[in-house]
Amino acid sequence: MLRSVILAAARSSRVAHTVETAPVSRNVVRRFVAGQRTADALRVTRELVGDGLKVTLDYLGEDTLTADQAEHTRDEYVKLLGQLQEAELAPAAEVSVKLSALGQKFDEKLAEANARTICSAAATAGTTVTLDMEDHETTDSTLEMLGRLRSDYPTTGAVLQAYLRRTEADCRELAHEGQRVRLCKGAYKEPESVAYTAKIDVDKSYVRCMNVLMSGEGYPMLATHDPRLVAIGEDRAKWFDRSPDEFEFQMLYGIRPEEQRRLVGDGYTVRVYVPYGEQWYGYLMRRLAERPANLAFFLRAMSSSK
Repeated sequence: MLRSVILAAARSSRVAHTVETAPVSRNVVRRFVAGQRTADALRVTRELVGDGLKVTLDYLGEDTLTADQAEHTRDEYVKLLGQLQEAELAPAAEVSVKLSALGQKFDEKLAEANARTICSAAATAGTTVTLDMEDHETTDSTLEMLGRLRSDYPTTGAVLQAYLRRTEADCRELAHEGQRVRLCKGAYKEPESVAYTAKIDVDKSYVRCMNVLMSGEGYPMLATHDPRLVAIGEDRAKWFDRSPDEFEFQMLYGIRPEEQRRLVGDGYTVRVYVPYGEQWYGYLMRRLAERPANLAFFLRAMSSSK
């Protein structure tokens, strides 16, 4: 119920305006978003890499309606990758890209061309790209583009969402040598016909998908903050005899930072998903929906401003 309410708020322009204009929002957002500028992304990346963490950077811009907006997003990623190279932060830092931000919803050919430009810039910088997954209606399109991009940029990563009923089969398709696959639970509101809606069913699906990826020949990227799933991931690594450089954990910027450093201290590879940019509202709402415990932090910060 709470998750549905939060996701509804994510689509409300009135709520968005209230949150975006509240003075306290800036302090709250700073916990989860690096900032609005490329310089902010570089600053946070430098800090995290200095602590032994890996990074994937996401320029927030999924509400793309025109070719000009899509090209602006493409150009920002190209600029970011150039600066990561200059700062010698690649390959510890890569980028995550939403195809919707590149025009997928109105021109798939444009989106793919923009993604190819970003992949080329990443290769030049000595790093790579992961294609974020969004709502279920774009899953086939995204996986098809991924396949074509990988023909020229084989390290391009995929993202699969455990709450979709199809995902275990998708994991089997991608669990082979050279494939980088991020497994997350999923944070979009989906119909029950295509997605598990009960937490226990999502968790069970996540474990089944994890077993497929960890037993395969690819490179699994386990994106979860759930203590139980992290522990299962550690156990599966031992069971399938995977060394720390044969898979990684991924967590969001600002969520469970102590656990991120604990895992690094235990020898695991941990990559932090760091968003930046002006379009932070929808991202923040999905993070609250994904882990409603974050809502308590948000409300405490709002009340403390008075």
